[in-house]
Amino acid sequence: MNFLANIDLVNIIWLGCGCLVGFLFKLFIDHKKRASVLAESEKIIQKAKSDAEAIIREAKISATDEINRKREELRASMSARKQELAELEKRVEQREALINKQLESIIEREKVLQQQSNELKKREASVNLEKQELSKQAAHWREKLIKLSHLTEEEARALVLKEIEQEAIKDAVDLTRKIVEDAKAKAESEARRILSIAIQRYAGEHAFETTTATVDLPNEELKGRIIGREGRNIRAFEAATGVTVLIDDTPNAVVLSSFDPVRREIARESMIRLLQDGRIHPTRIEEITAKVAQEIEETIVKSGEEAVLSVGLPPLHPEITKMLGRLKFRHSFSQNLLEHSIEVAHIAGCLASELSLSVSVAKRAGLLHDIGKAINHEIEGAHAIVGADFLKRFGESDEVVNGVASHHEDVPHDGPIGVLVSAADAISASRPGSRSETMSTYIKRLEELEKIGLSFPGVDRCYAVQAGRELRVMVKPELTTDDQAFMLARKLANKIEEELQYPGQIKITVIRETRCIEYAK
Repeated sequence: MNFLANIDLVNIIWLGCGCLVGFLFKLFIDHKKRASVLAESEKIIQKAKSDAEAIIREAKISATDEINRKREELRASMSARKQELAELEKRVEQREALINKQLESIIEREKVLQQQSNELKKREASVNLEKQELSKQAAHWREKLIKLSHLTEEEARALVLKEIEQEAIKDAVDLTRKIVEDAKAKAESEARRILSIAIQRYAGEHAFETTTATVDLPNEELKGRIIGREGRNIRAFEAATGVTVLIDDTPNAVVLSSFDPVRREIARESMIRLLQDGRIHPTRIEEITAKVAQEIEETIVKSGEEAVLSVGLPPLHPEITKMLGRLKFRHSFSQNLLEHSIEVAHIAGCLASELSLSVSVAKRAGLLHDIGKAINHEIEGAHAIVGADFLKRFGESDEVVNGVASHHEDVPHDGPIGVLVSAADAISASRPGSRSETMSTYIKRLEELEKIGLSFPGVDRCYAVQAGRELRVMVKPELTTDDQAFMLARKLANKIEEELQYPGQIKITVIRETRCIEYAK
């Protein structure tokens, strides 16, 4: 037991020794590491100090260079500033010298003006004395003239004023003639240039179109079928279309009468389809009429859209487009109004382009200028005013509305657009082949033209020639002078423009002829 106890004691002693040795070894290792770390830290500190010293040296060098550079720049700037100040002082000295010279010159001028003023006062006094002397002499001679001429002062003054008035009228007429001739030469040249360019840029086809409300029949037997038993077919057709069907002795033809061109077109197309179908009875008449009416409405809208597109304008309000398309079925003096409106739009646009005005506004007003003719059977009034009110309701601009309303001068022009539309309308309407004119209207226009010419005093005879394009007026030479003849031509032109509607222009020629007759016996 003692032996085992001794062994355990020895083991405990060795274990304690081992622990002590391990602890001492660990302390040794830690000491070594601490020493190594301290050495490394010392090296880092030394390196940082050396780097900091290098940076400080570089900073000092850089700062020194910068200070030197700034010093040089400041010296250069100060030198330039000194030079500018020297130049400025030199200029100031020059200006002072110049001002002194000008001041001396002004003083000299004041002296001269003072002398001239004194001389003028002396002359004024002398002139006043001369005026008084002349007044006395004039009064003296006036008394002598009155005694010699046996005329009172008022009568002599009236005689002199009359002579002066005649001379003034002659001078005014000469001046007026010269001004008018110069204005005509320049205006006609410029107008011809602009119009020729506009017409050349738009070379449209003739809008002449003859439309009738006559439907051709293959044979006479179809007239009876159109009338129907006891007239029920013709009554149903008239009730469905709103037109009057005229069946007379005209061979192989039926005439459709209506003031509404759209209804007349619906009736014409319906009658043609009924004749092609062969089944003519009230029910079939109503079916075909309704179908044709729908197709015509679609055609109207499509025609309006195509017209807007052909002119190159953005889409219009649907109601305006629809009303514009109705012009396809209307004619004025056999001229199709939709084709006429498109032509006016193109011409107005060309004129606006030449005059540097808004082309789109001119085209818009030109395209819509006759839209009132599509509704004038529904609303009373001139078609220009009716059309302008219609466009205003759908938000068209004031320029377009006034251009439409004033193109026949029903209202004053607020701008140049109405004038351009009027000119384009006249160009489109008056060119050869565009419109037809009845003989009675033509003769009436010539009679009114000659009547206007004969309404002026001193006119002997008056003739309308060149198909109404020229008016020749012969005056009595004993009642009319050359100057009065010139004024008569102007007055005639103004009165014709105010009272007469005519295409194109009318030339007025006043002829004053003096004939001296003597007989040798």
